[in-house]
Amino acid sequence: MNSLIINGPARVQGSIRLSGNKNAALPMIAAAMLCPDDVVLHNVPDILDVRNMLAIAQSLGASVHYENSTLRINSAHVRHGDVPEKLCTAIRASLLFAGPLCARFGSATLFAPGGDVIGRRRLDTHCYGLKKLGIQSRMEDNPYTFSRSGALHGSDMFLDEASVTATEHIMMTACLAPGSTIIRNAACEPHVTQLADLLNAMGAKICGMDTNRICIEGVDNLHGAEITIAGDHVEAASYLALCAATRGELEIHGRIAPHDYWMTRRVFERFGANFTLKPDFIAMKNAELKIRPDIGNAIPVIADGPWPQFPSDMLSGMIAMATQCQGTVLFFEKMFESRMYFVDKLIAMGANAVACDPHRVVITGPTRLHGVAMSSPDIRAGMAMVTAACCAKGRSVINNADVIQRGYEDLAGKLRAIGVDLQEQ
Repeated sequence: MNSLIINGPARVQGSIRLSGNKNAALPMIAAAMLCPDDVVLHNVPDILDVRNMLAIAQSLGASVHYENSTLRINSAHVRHGDVPEKLCTAIRASLLFAGPLCARFGSATLFAPGGDVIGRRRLDTHCYGLKKLGIQSRMEDNPYTFSRSGALHGSDMFLDEASVTATEHIMMTACLAPGSTIIRNAACEPHVTQLADLLNAMGAKICGMDTNRICIEGVDNLHGAEITIAGDHVEAASYLALCAATRGELEIHGRIAPHDYWMTRRVFERFGANFTLKPDFIAMKNAELKIRPDIGNAIPVIADGPWPQFPSDMLSGMIAMATQCQGTVLFFEKMFESRMYFVDKLIAMGANAVACDPHRVVITGPTRLHGVAMSSPDIRAGMAMVTAACCAKGRSVINNADVIQRGYEDLAGKLRAIGVDLQEQ
Protein backbone atom coordinates (compact mmCIF):
# COMPACT_ATOMS: atom_id res chain seq x y z
CA MET A 1 0.00 0.00 0.00
CA ASN A 2 1.79 3.14 -1.22
CA SER A 3 -1.13 5.60 -1.27
CA LEU A 4 -4.57 5.97 0.24
CA ILE A 5 -7.26 7.83 -1.65
CA ILE A 6 -10.10 9.03 0.56
CA ASN A 7 -13.26 10.67 -0.74
CA GLY A 8 -14.84 12.80 1.95
CA PRO A 9 -16.52 13.87 3.94
CA ALA A 10 -17.34 10.68 5.81
CA ARG A 11 -19.35 9.91 8.90
CA VAL A 12 -17.81 7.01 10.75
CA GLN A 13 -20.34 4.37 11.79
CA GLY A 14 -19.94 0.76 12.85
CA SER A 15 -17.50 -1.31 14.89
CA ILE A 16 -13.89 -2.46 14.77
CA ARG A 17 -11.75 -4.86 16.75
CA LEU A 18 -8.81 -3.40 18.63
CA SER A 19 -5.40 -4.83 17.74
CA GLY A 20 -2.75 -5.84 20.24
CA ASN A 21 -0.40 -3.19 21.60
CA LYS A 22 2.33 -2.54 19.03
CA ASN A 23 4.75 -1.14 21.59
CA ALA A 24 4.36 -4.22 23.80
CA ALA A 25 4.80 -6.73 20.98
CA LEU A 26 8.09 -5.31 19.65
CA PRO A 27 10.21 -5.62 22.83
CA MET A 28 8.65 -9.01 23.56
CA ILE A 29 10.09 -10.31 20.29
CA ALA A 30 13.55 -9.15 21.39
CA ALA A 31 12.98 -10.66 24.84
CA ALA A 32 12.45 -14.07 23.21
CA MET A 33 16.21 -14.07 22.52
CA LEU A 34 16.84 -14.41 26.28
CA CYS A 35 15.97 -18.13 26.42
CA PRO A 36 16.15 -21.20 24.16
CA ASP A 37 12.52 -22.23 24.73
CA ASP A 38 9.25 -21.34 23.00
CA VAL A 39 7.86 -17.89 23.75
CA VAL A 40 4.21 -17.68 22.71
CA LEU A 41 2.46 -14.34 22.26
CA HIS A 42 -1.24 -13.96 21.55
CA ASN A 43 -3.02 -10.90 20.11
CA VAL A 44 0.05 -9.80 18.17
CA PRO A 45 -0.83 -7.10 15.58
CA ASP A 46 0.02 -7.91 11.97
CA ILE A 47 1.84 -4.69 11.13
CA LEU A 48 5.07 -3.87 9.33
CA ASP A 49 6.98 -3.11 12.52
CA VAL A 50 6.19 -6.58 13.89
CA ARG A 51 7.17 -8.18 10.57
CA ASN A 52 10.48 -6.29 10.61
CA MET A 53 11.27 -7.41 14.17
CA LEU A 54 10.49 -11.00 13.22
CA ALA A 55 12.78 -10.71 10.20
CA ILE A 56 15.59 -9.71 12.57
CA ALA A 57 14.86 -12.68 14.86
CA GLN A 58 14.92 -15.04 11.87
CA SER A 59 18.18 -13.54 10.56
CA LEU A 60 19.73 -14.46 13.89
CA GLY A 61 18.57 -18.07 13.58
CA ALA A 62 15.31 -18.04 15.53
CA SER A 63 12.35 -20.05 14.31
CA VAL A 64 9.12 -18.10 13.93
CA HIS A 65 5.55 -19.23 13.44
CA TYR A 66 2.98 -16.43 13.13
CA GLU A 67 -0.67 -17.17 12.36
CA ASN A 68 -4.05 -15.73 13.40
CA SER A 69 -2.48 -13.18 15.76
CA THR A 70 -0.53 -15.88 17.62
CA LEU A 71 3.25 -15.82 17.47
CA ARG A 72 5.60 -18.61 18.54
CA ILE A 73 9.32 -17.81 18.67
CA ASN A 74 12.11 -20.24 19.52
CA SER A 75 15.69 -19.00 19.67
CA ALA A 76 17.36 -22.29 20.56
CA HIS A 77 19.40 -22.16 17.33
CA VAL A 78 20.51 -18.55 17.64
CA ARG A 79 24.30 -18.62 17.80
CA HIS A 80 25.42 -15.05 17.10
CA GLY A 81 24.42 -11.44 17.59
CA ASP A 82 25.02 -9.80 14.22
CA VAL A 83 21.96 -7.98 12.82
CA PRO A 84 22.01 -6.98 9.12
CA GLU A 85 22.06 -3.26 8.35
CA LYS A 86 18.96 -3.34 6.13
CA LEU A 87 16.86 -4.79 8.94
CA CYS A 88 18.19 -2.38 11.58
CA THR A 89 17.37 0.67 9.49
CA ALA A 90 13.79 -0.52 8.96
CA ILE A 91 12.78 -0.05 12.60
CA ARG A 92 13.92 1.82 15.70
CA ALA A 93 13.18 -1.11 18.03
CA SER A 94 15.98 -3.10 16.36
CA LEU A 95 18.31 -1.73 19.06
CA LEU A 96 16.41 -3.77 21.66
CA PHE A 97 18.21 -6.92 20.46
CA ALA A 98 21.60 -5.64 21.66
CA GLY A 99 21.22 -6.32 25.41
CA PRO A 100 19.56 -9.76 25.18
CA LEU A 101 22.14 -10.93 22.61
CA CYS A 102 25.02 -9.74 24.80
CA ALA A 103 23.46 -11.45 27.81
CA ARG A 104 23.39 -14.80 26.00
CA PHE A 105 26.34 -14.63 23.62
CA GLY A 106 28.64 -11.92 24.98
CA SER A 107 28.47 -9.54 22.03
CA ALA A 108 26.22 -8.00 19.40
CA THR A 109 26.67 -5.95 16.25
CA LEU A 110 23.91 -3.69 14.97
CA PHE A 111 23.53 -0.64 12.78
CA ALA A 112 21.87 2.71 13.47
CA PRO A 113 18.16 2.07 13.98
CA GLY A 114 15.51 3.54 11.71
CA GLY A 115 11.96 4.58 12.61
CA ASP A 116 9.84 7.71 12.51
CA VAL A 117 11.51 11.04 11.81
CA ILE A 118 9.92 13.07 14.60
CA GLY A 119 13.06 14.69 16.00
CA ARG A 120 16.15 13.61 17.88
CA ARG A 121 15.68 10.36 19.75
CA ARG A 122 18.63 9.88 22.06
CA LEU A 123 20.37 6.55 22.51
CA ASP A 124 22.55 7.74 25.39
CA THR A 125 20.20 6.27 28.01
CA HIS A 126 20.55 2.81 26.43
CA CYS A 127 24.36 3.07 26.54
CA TYR A 128 24.35 4.27 30.14
CA GLY A 129 22.08 1.49 31.38
CA LEU A 130 23.88 -1.29 29.53
CA LYS A 131 27.24 -0.01 30.77
CA LYS A 132 25.99 -0.12 34.36
CA LEU A 133 25.16 -3.80 33.77
CA GLY A 134 28.64 -4.56 32.34
CA ILE A 135 28.13 -4.08 28.58
CA GLN A 136 30.45 -1.73 26.71
CA SER A 137 29.19 -0.09 23.54
CA ARG A 138 30.76 1.76 20.62
CA MET A 139 28.23 3.82 18.70
CA GLU A 140 30.23 6.61 17.09
CA ASP A 141 30.12 4.98 13.65
CA ASN A 142 28.30 2.12 11.95
CA PRO A 143 28.20 -0.67 12.82
CA TYR A 144 27.40 -0.31 16.51
CA THR A 145 29.18 -2.87 18.68
CA PHE A 146 28.21 -4.14 22.12
CA SER A 147 30.24 -6.54 24.25
CA ARG A 148 30.87 -7.76 27.77
CA SER A 149 34.26 -8.99 28.90
CA GLY A 150 32.91 -10.92 31.87
CA ALA A 151 29.63 -11.70 33.58
CA LEU A 152 26.84 -9.16 33.80
CA HIS A 153 26.12 -7.64 37.20
CA GLY A 154 23.21 -5.83 38.77
CA SER A 155 23.40 -2.10 39.35
CA ASP A 156 21.55 0.85 40.85
CA MET A 157 20.97 3.49 38.16
CA PHE A 158 19.10 6.71 37.48
CA LEU A 159 17.92 7.38 33.93
CA ASP A 160 18.31 10.98 32.81
CA GLU A 161 15.10 10.60 30.81
CA ALA A 162 12.17 8.25 31.34
CA SER A 163 12.76 6.56 27.99
CA VAL A 164 10.38 3.70 27.22
CA THR A 165 12.71 1.75 24.96
CA ALA A 166 15.72 2.29 27.23
CA THR A 167 13.73 1.12 30.27
CA GLU A 168 12.61 -1.97 28.36
CA HIS A 169 16.12 -2.64 27.08
CA ILE A 170 17.76 -2.36 30.49
CA MET A 171 15.01 -4.34 32.23
CA MET A 172 15.30 -7.25 29.76
CA THR A 173 19.07 -7.41 30.06
CA ALA A 174 19.08 -7.08 33.86
CA CYS A 175 17.00 -10.24 34.18
CA LEU A 176 20.17 -12.26 33.49
CA ALA A 177 22.50 -9.99 35.47
CA PRO A 178 23.40 -11.52 38.88
CA GLY A 179 22.51 -9.30 41.80
CA SER A 180 19.99 -6.51 42.22
CA THR A 181 19.22 -3.87 39.64
CA ILE A 182 17.19 -0.74 40.42
CA ILE A 183 16.07 1.48 37.55
CA ARG A 184 15.14 4.91 38.89
CA ASN A 185 13.16 7.38 36.78
CA ALA A 186 12.01 4.39 34.75
CA ALA A 187 9.24 4.65 32.18
CA CYS A 188 5.99 3.13 33.43
CA GLU A 189 3.83 2.99 30.29
CA PRO A 190 1.39 0.05 29.99
CA HIS A 191 3.61 -1.68 27.43
CA VAL A 192 6.57 -1.57 29.84
CA THR A 193 4.41 -3.35 32.41
CA GLN A 194 3.26 -5.91 29.83
CA LEU A 195 6.87 -6.68 28.95
CA ALA A 196 7.66 -7.13 32.66
CA ASP A 197 4.68 -9.50 32.92
CA LEU A 198 6.13 -11.64 30.12
CA LEU A 199 9.61 -11.63 31.65
CA ASN A 200 8.21 -12.66 35.05
CA ALA A 201 6.32 -15.47 33.32
CA MET A 202 9.69 -16.52 31.85
CA GLY A 203 11.17 -16.77 35.35
CA ALA A 204 12.43 -13.23 35.93
CA LYS A 205 12.01 -11.44 39.26
CA ILE A 206 10.76 -7.94 38.53
CA CYS A 207 8.74 -5.68 40.81
CA GLY A 208 7.75 -2.02 40.80
CA MET A 209 5.84 -2.15 37.54
CA ASP A 210 3.52 0.81 36.96
CA THR A 211 5.97 2.96 38.96
CA ASN A 212 9.14 4.90 38.08
CA ARG A 213 11.28 2.63 40.28
CA ILE A 214 11.67 -0.85 38.82
CA CYS A 215 13.61 -3.52 40.73
CA ILE A 216 15.05 -6.66 39.15
CA GLU A 217 16.72 -9.59 40.86
CA GLY A 218 18.93 -11.36 38.35
CA VAL A 219 18.39 -15.06 37.70
CA ASP A 220 20.64 -17.73 36.16
CA ASN A 221 18.39 -18.44 33.21
CA LEU A 222 14.93 -17.86 31.77
CA HIS A 223 12.48 -20.30 30.22
CA GLY A 224 9.60 -20.23 27.78
CA ALA A 225 6.28 -18.59 28.56
CA GLU A 226 2.92 -17.65 27.07
CA ILE A 227 1.09 -14.32 27.34
CA THR A 228 -1.75 -12.38 25.71
CA ILE A 229 -1.01 -8.79 24.73
CA ALA A 230 -3.56 -6.14 25.77
CA GLY A 231 -5.24 -3.88 23.22
CA ASP A 232 -3.39 -0.90 21.79
CA HIS A 233 -4.64 2.19 23.63
CA VAL A 234 -3.05 4.49 21.04
CA GLU A 235 -4.92 2.77 18.21
CA ALA A 236 -8.14 3.07 20.21
CA ALA A 237 -7.57 6.79 20.79
CA SER A 238 -6.83 7.29 17.08
CA TYR A 239 -10.16 5.79 16.03
CA LEU A 240 -12.01 7.66 18.79
CA ALA A 241 -10.55 10.93 17.47
CA LEU A 242 -11.68 9.97 13.97
CA CYS A 243 -15.16 9.16 15.24
CA ALA A 244 -15.46 12.41 17.18
CA ALA A 245 -14.18 14.53 14.29
CA THR A 246 -16.78 13.07 11.91
CA ARG A 247 -19.62 13.14 14.50
CA GLY A 248 -19.88 9.40 14.06
CA GLU A 249 -20.88 6.35 16.08
CA LEU A 250 -18.19 3.78 16.82
CA GLU A 251 -17.80 0.66 18.90
CA ILE A 252 -14.33 -0.70 19.64
CA HIS A 253 -14.11 -4.30 20.86
CA GLY A 254 -11.06 -6.05 22.24
CA ARG A 255 -8.89 -6.71 25.26
CA ILE A 256 -8.97 -3.32 26.96
CA ALA A 257 -7.29 -2.25 30.21
CA PRO A 258 -9.52 0.62 31.45
CA HIS A 259 -6.79 2.23 33.56
CA ASP A 260 -4.78 2.84 30.37
CA TYR A 261 -7.46 5.34 29.31
CA TRP A 262 -7.74 7.58 32.38
CA MET A 263 -5.76 10.50 30.96
CA THR A 264 -7.12 9.86 27.46
CA ARG A 265 -10.67 10.17 28.71
CA ARG A 266 -9.81 13.39 30.55
CA VAL A 267 -8.46 14.98 27.35
CA PHE A 268 -11.42 13.88 25.24
CA GLU A 269 -13.72 15.38 27.88
CA ARG A 270 -12.00 18.74 27.37
CA PHE A 271 -13.35 18.63 23.81
CA GLY A 272 -16.84 17.52 24.82
CA ALA A 273 -16.23 14.01 23.46
CA ASN A 274 -17.30 11.40 26.00
CA PHE A 275 -17.12 7.65 25.57
CA THR A 276 -18.26 4.52 27.36
CA LEU A 277 -15.37 2.42 28.64
CA LYS A 278 -15.50 -1.21 29.74
CA PRO A 279 -12.86 -4.00 29.91
CA ASP A 280 -13.80 -5.33 26.46
CA PHE A 281 -15.67 -2.45 24.90
CA ILE A 282 -15.41 1.28 24.08
CA ALA A 283 -18.23 3.25 22.49
CA MET A 284 -18.61 6.82 21.28
CA LYS A 285 -21.71 8.38 19.76
CA ASN A 286 -22.45 11.77 18.19
CA ALA A 287 -19.84 13.83 20.02
CA GLU A 288 -20.75 17.51 20.31
CA LEU A 289 -17.30 18.96 19.95
CA LYS A 290 -16.83 22.16 21.91
CA ILE A 291 -13.56 22.99 23.60
CA ARG A 292 -13.96 23.84 27.26
CA PRO A 293 -11.87 26.92 28.16
CA ASP A 294 -9.86 27.06 31.35
CA ILE A 295 -10.98 29.17 34.30
CA GLY A 296 -11.12 32.84 33.33
CA ASN A 297 -11.97 31.88 29.73
CA ALA A 298 -8.29 31.11 29.10
CA ILE A 299 -7.23 29.00 26.12
CA PRO A 300 -6.71 25.41 27.34
CA VAL A 301 -3.41 23.64 26.78
CA ILE A 302 -3.16 19.99 25.75
CA ALA A 303 0.40 18.81 26.45
CA ASP A 304 2.10 15.43 26.28
CA GLY A 305 4.56 13.92 28.72
CA PRO A 306 5.83 10.68 30.25
CA TRP A 307 3.15 8.27 31.46
CA PRO A 308 0.66 8.76 33.04
CA GLN A 309 0.55 12.11 31.23
CA PHE A 310 -1.03 12.30 27.78
CA PRO A 311 1.03 10.16 25.35
CA SER A 312 2.91 11.93 22.58
CA ASP A 313 1.65 9.30 20.12
CA MET A 314 -1.93 10.50 20.67
CA LEU A 315 -1.27 14.18 20.07
CA SER A 316 -1.36 14.19 16.25
CA GLY A 317 -4.83 12.64 16.09
CA MET A 318 -6.17 15.12 18.62
CA ILE A 319 -4.81 18.03 16.58
CA ALA A 320 -6.71 16.81 13.51
CA MET A 321 -9.85 16.35 15.64
CA ALA A 322 -9.52 19.89 17.04
CA THR A 323 -9.97 21.37 13.56
CA GLN A 324 -13.60 20.24 13.82
CA CYS A 325 -14.17 21.56 17.37
CA GLN A 326 -15.78 24.82 18.34
CA GLY A 327 -13.25 26.95 20.18
CA THR A 328 -9.49 27.45 20.47
CA VAL A 329 -6.89 25.16 21.97
CA LEU A 330 -3.09 25.17 22.27
CA PHE A 331 -1.21 21.91 21.74
CA PHE A 332 2.22 21.68 23.36
CA GLU A 333 4.45 18.85 22.11
CA LYS A 334 7.20 18.66 24.74
CA MET A 335 8.99 15.48 23.71
CA PHE A 336 9.80 15.60 19.97
CA GLU A 337 10.69 18.70 17.99
CA SER A 338 9.53 17.45 14.57
CA ARG A 339 6.18 15.83 15.37
CA MET A 340 4.22 19.03 14.67
CA TYR A 341 5.52 19.56 11.14
CA PHE A 342 2.55 17.76 9.59
CA VAL A 343 0.30 20.65 10.70
CA ASP A 344 1.34 22.44 7.48
CA LYS A 345 -0.73 19.84 5.61
CA LEU A 346 -3.77 20.62 7.74
CA ILE A 347 -3.31 24.32 6.99
CA ALA A 348 -3.19 23.48 3.26
CA MET A 349 -6.54 21.69 3.75
CA GLY A 350 -8.07 24.84 5.25
CA ALA A 351 -7.44 24.39 8.97
CA ASN A 352 -7.26 27.52 11.10
CA ALA A 353 -3.93 26.71 12.71
CA VAL A 354 -1.00 28.80 13.87
CA ALA A 355 2.32 27.01 14.27
CA CYS A 356 3.95 29.03 17.05
CA ASP A 357 7.22 27.08 16.99
CA PRO A 358 8.30 23.44 16.50
CA HIS A 359 6.61 22.46 19.77
CA ARG A 360 3.37 24.48 19.87
CA VAL A 361 0.39 24.97 17.61
CA VAL A 362 -2.90 26.80 18.16
CA ILE A 363 -6.03 25.40 16.51
CA THR A 364 -9.32 27.30 16.20
CA GLY A 365 -12.38 25.54 14.85
CA PRO A 366 -14.50 24.32 13.41
CA THR A 367 -13.18 24.73 9.88
CA ARG A 368 -14.23 23.26 6.56
CA LEU A 369 -11.43 21.19 5.15
CA HIS A 370 -10.89 20.30 1.51
CA GLY A 371 -9.03 17.40 -0.02
CA VAL A 372 -5.35 17.70 -0.97
CA ALA A 373 -2.43 15.44 -1.79
CA MET A 374 0.00 14.91 1.08
CA SER A 375 2.64 12.48 2.31
CA SER A 376 2.79 10.75 5.67
CA PRO A 377 6.01 11.59 7.56
CA ASP A 378 5.41 9.21 10.48
CA ILE A 379 2.89 6.70 11.81
CA ARG A 380 0.81 9.03 13.97
CA ALA A 381 0.87 12.02 11.62
CA GLY A 382 -0.31 9.66 8.89
CA MET A 383 -3.30 8.59 10.95
CA ALA A 384 -4.06 12.26 11.69
CA MET A 385 -4.05 12.89 7.95
CA VAL A 386 -6.57 10.06 7.55
CA THR A 387 -8.81 11.78 10.12
CA ALA A 388 -8.49 15.12 8.31
CA ALA A 389 -9.20 13.48 4.95
CA CYS A 390 -12.37 11.91 6.33
CA CYS A 391 -13.54 15.38 7.43
CA ALA A 392 -12.57 17.10 4.17
CA LYS A 393 -14.75 17.68 1.16
CA GLY A 394 -13.45 16.02 -1.96
CA ARG A 395 -10.55 13.75 -2.77
CA SER A 396 -7.49 13.44 -0.54
CA VAL A 397 -4.42 11.42 -1.43
CA ILE A 398 -2.10 10.26 1.34
CA ASN A 399 1.19 9.10 -0.12
CA ASN A 400 3.82 7.06 1.72
CA ALA A 401 0.94 5.29 3.42
CA ASP A 402 3.13 2.27 4.17
CA VAL A 403 4.41 4.31 7.09
CA ILE A 404 0.93 4.25 8.68
CA GLN A 405 0.76 0.50 8.11
CA ARG A 406 3.77 0.17 10.42
CA GLY A 407 1.51 0.90 13.39
CA TYR A 408 -2.10 0.19 12.37
CA GLU A 409 -3.22 -3.32 11.53
CA ASP A 410 -5.55 -3.72 8.53
CA LEU A 411 -5.96 0.06 8.29
CA ALA A 412 -7.79 0.09 4.96
CA GLY A 413 -10.10 -2.79 5.97
CA LYS A 414 -11.06 -1.18 9.27
CA LEU A 415 -11.69 2.20 7.65
CA ARG A 416 -13.93 0.68 4.99
CA ALA A 417 -15.81 -1.29 7.66
CA ILE A 418 -16.84 1.95 9.37
CA GLY A 419 -17.94 3.74 6.23
CA VAL A 420 -14.88 5.50 4.82
CA ASP A 421 -14.80 5.74 0.99
CA LEU A 422 -11.23 4.58 0.45
CA GLN A 423 -9.12 3.11 -2.30
CA GLU A 424 -5.57 1.82 -2.17
CA GLN A 425 -3.04 2.58 -4.89
